[in-house]
Amino acid sequence: MKFIPLILTMLVTLFSNHAANADTIDTLVLKEMQRQQIPGVSIAVVHKGKIIKEEGYGLANIEHQVKVSPHTIFQSGSVGKQFTAALILLLARDGKLDLHDSIDKYLDNLPSDWKTITIHQLLSHTSGLDDPYRILDFKKNYSDQALIELETTVPMLFKPGEKWLYSNMGYHMLGFIANKVGGQFYGDQLRQRIFEPLGMKTRVIDERAIIPHRAAGYDVVDKEWKNQAWVSPSLNRTADGSLYLTAHDLALWDLALYQDFPLTSAEKKLSWTPAQLNNGKYSQYGYGWFLSETNGKRNIEHGGAWQGFTTQISRYVDDQLCVIVLTNRSQANPKRIADLIAAEVVPALKQHVKP
Repeated sequence: MKFIPLILTMLVTLFSNHAANADTIDTLVLKEMQRQQIPGVSIAVVHKGKIIKEEGYGLANIEHQVKVSPHTIFQSGSVGKQFTAALILLLARDGKLDLHDSIDKYLDNLPSDWKTITIHQLLSHTSGLDDPYRILDFKKNYSDQALIELETTVPMLFKPGEKWLYSNMGYHMLGFIANKVGGQFYGDQLRQRIFEPLGMKTRVIDERAIIPHRAAGYDVVDKEWKNQAWVSPSLNRTADGSLYLTAHDLALWDLALYQDFPLTSAEKKLSWTPAQLNNGKYSQYGYGWFLSETNGKRNIEHGGAWQGFTTQISRYVDDQLCVIVLTNRSQANPKRIADLIAAEVVPALKQHVKP
């Protein structure tokens, strides 16, 4: 199906339908969807302890013409890393691991150059681990041990703590460690300790399950829409960001991060402290969060991309503002949409955004 005529027609119709009651945020989201050719978007905006806007735009499913609503479930991509990091902190609180332990205390038969990697370095992407995508068969259903054995054949890129380099494989290992020390699958631990207590519907991806309001993810190939590529179940359950969630779920999470549950103040401080390298310099990443500034104001944020979905959570903590944007198109730029929304709510956050 050719995507340009379809999306242009669809978005013009949606824009007309929204026009009577549209606010400035609706207008900018719809315009950005049209510019980026995004089928569907869900947003949530939290300001000063209240959810001030939740809205869905466009289509959750092109084939069935199902509209996005605030209940629509998207895939998290790497936004899910912050939950893996939170679980590791909870397990450390339980005394089941220490952040400065070497990972060979928890994982068997590691290469010799992996044995000095610490859990802290996995969390902060300073481990020296690469990613395994050149050697992975995305159609193969690996056991945990088989995936560990395969990934340990990937050469390290630098000594632990020497540099910062984003590594999904590092978060795979954190999930395997959590499975072992927590005594059950990391996704079940997250559900019990974070998602259910906060009222979140978030869960690990399961394509065989019947999940109401689940969006379809889309790629664009030669200017045609294509459904997301199939990935084996085991590679859709790794701890680098394999979650189903809604924008509302992430709004509840943001509100919880101003409280002392599920994470304490000390644990949140660890999450949002830049990692120090061996040479004394600092990265711009904590535990599952990028740490940046927008016009001198702190932005604790993360994006994600996986299987036809792109996501963004931006927490401007100095203004108690959080903007969440979920889309169902690969190669979309939800961060741009989040930046534009943030500037509408707090004008001091306005920045130059290239057209």
